[in-house]
This record gives sequence, structure tokens and C-alpha cells, in this order.
Amino acid sequence: MSSTIKKVEITYNSINASNTFTNGDIVSGQVSVEAAKDCQISSFYIKFKGKADVFWTETYGQNTYSYHAKDKYFSVRQYFIRDPNSKDDQKSLIAHQSGETYSNVVPPGIHVYPFSFQLPLQNIPSTFKGADGKIVYLLEAVLSRSMKMDSKESTMINFVEKGDLNPVPGLMEPQHETMDKKMKLFTSGTVAMDVNLEKSGFFQGEGLKVKAFIKNDSSREIKPKYCIYRKHSFFARGRRRVHTKDLIKEVGRPIPPKASENVTQVIAIPQDVEPSILNCSIIKVEHRLRVYLDVKYASDPEIKFDIIILPAHQVPAVATAPTAASDFGIGPFGSYGNPNPPVWGFGPQQPPPAYQPAGPPPPYGAHGMYPPLNEFDHKY
Repeated sequence: MSSTIKKVEITYNSINASNTFTNGDIVSGQVSVEAAKDCQISSFYIKFKGKADVFWTETYGQNTYSYHAKDKYFSVRQYFIRDPNSKDDQKSLIAHQSGETYSNVVPPGIHVYPFSFQLPLQNIPSTFKGADGKIVYLLEAVLSRSMKMDSKESTMINFVEKGDLNPVPGLMEPQHETMDKKMKLFTSGTVAMDVNLEKSGFFQGEGLKVKAFIKNDSSREIKPKYCIYRKHSFFARGRRRVHTKDLIKEVGRPIPPKASENVTQVIAIPQDVEPSILNCSIIKVEHRLRVYLDVKYASDPEIKFDIIILPAHQVPAVATAPTAASDFGIGPFGSYGNPNPPVWGFGPQQPPPAYQPAGPPPPYGAHGMYPPLNEFDHKY
């Protein structure tokens, strides 16, 4: 930051205890500028944008390959001071039209510029950060002066997708799978299980009930075990990068040899587990339940279920008015600023479209210039 512009700071107003925003919410706040002396500003605006970005590298021998992809969801600007000579694409921004007159000469002191944006109602994914990619919703202030480097400041908000805008089919459909396996080597006989889930979609904090009939016709005691695991998938240039992590593991009571039992296990889904993301073309967050039988000296028979973790219900959000500025400057909001600025949105909101899954990534290995599929491209 230059010696003339000592600080540019963005603050936004939280609208709930979890400090999250969802579709249609108002993101309001103010940009504070601290000037050490009189200065002339060419342009000054705040930009609100949402995007997904993926990047990783792979090394084969002496060659390193980079994989990068990005999705842009929206980008909108609110101008405080507009450069009359600007040639920005008018379709990609919204100019300041509230009637406020902001002088491009800023005196010493702290000056506050209120802003307000509305999140779109379109189907966009929740905030996410993983090993090889992220989905971010960002407020960025840019102050430009002639013959000087731009002064920039940014902050991120935590966006949680509103579930009713992305109604995934089959959330309430029950799931049922069976399996039987003949034991070999050090264990004789067979084991079988018939497993049922009441539905496929579960909220954060909800209990996932697993009902199973287990038949142990083997010569050894077996233990039913349960594991919920997460899979992050990143897509770029026809490639896929996958990371998995076990989230919850539980063990049921043992079933003796030559016995059959009906068992029920309720697995508590943590409140803070990240929700599934299925509406981004380059990043996916998926969850699975693995039910398996722990058999000594034998490979464990297992059944896998795809499940969907949904964000917990939020209290309806009401945006608060921007807080008053400090005693610096002139008037209750510093030198400039309407305490109730207009809300910058995205034009008339359209009804949410019927659910359509994000388009599949290109066929893996479709680009001849890249190396063959690696271990990350196998199905998990």
C-alpha cells in the first residue's frame, strides 16, 4: 500500500450465527479508505465474483505436466468513482447509479463507501477448498490512481447452496443391496448380508440408519463395520485427480459362527461435515457408505452405497444495515456514502430450472499430448 493511501479495508455484515450466505441473500457492507493526504483517484470500485478453479501437476520422468481448469459463475461491479475514459465491457459490470456523487479528490482521513449485492438465484455450488481446487465467492476492492500501482483488498464469503434450487433426484428413495461370499483358506463356510437404507439424502447432523440382515454360516465370528468416506474429484484437460478420506468409522456387535441376526446401526453425521457438491463441472464432492464384514484371515465382503450430504437448514436470512463509520471524515458515514445503497443484482431473477446434472468431463486421456491415465483415474 502506498504512503498516500494507507489502507483499503472491506467489511461485510454477517446475517446469521454461522456467517454463511445462500442464494438470494443480500451481501452488504462498506469499503473504508484511509488517506494520509489529499489524493486524486482515477477509479474506485468493488467487485463481487464467484468462480471455481482447479490446478495440479504430475511428473513422469523428467517431464512435468500441468492441469488447469476454471468455471466462472458471476462477476459484478459497483463503482464508487468511475473513470470517464474507461473502456470496460458494459455487459460485465454494473455502474453506480444511485445518484450519489463521489468526488475523485479524497482528503486526509478515513472515508466509508457502502455497497450491497444480491447473490443470484441460479444453481451454483457451495464454497469449497480442496487439495487441487477451490470454489470461492470473493469481494474485491480496487482503487486506481494515475501513474500509481492499484491499491487492492479482498475478502471471501462462505456461500452455502440452497438445496431447493438443486433438487437432486432420488434423495428420498430407499436403497437396498445384497451380497454373499464363500470363505476360503483359513475360514470355511459362507457369509451373507442384506442391507437397507431408508433414503439416499441426509442433512448435516442427521442420523443415518442402516438396517441389515446378516447370516454367518462361516467357521469364525464376524463383525459388521460401517464407514462413511468422502471423495474429492478434480477434472482438467480430460484428466481426473481423486482424493478419498474416511470420515466416520463404527463397529457393530459380533455375530457368532452359524448364526443370523437383524442389526440396526444409526450413524450420526457430524454437523460440520462438508456437503456434497454435484453441480460443478470441474469439482465434485461425493460421499459413500461402506458396509462390510470383518472376517479374520479373509478378505472382507462389502457393499457400497452412494449417499448425498445436504446443508443443514438455515434460519431465513435478513440483511442488516451497514454499521456506522468511525468518527473520522465528515458525517455519519465519513466523507461519502449512502447508508442504504442500492442492491446490485443480476437482472430479473428467473425461476430455478429443472435439475440437470453438470455435464460430464471430457473422456479421460482424450488428449494425445498428455501421458496415459494414472492411479488417480481409477474408480473409487
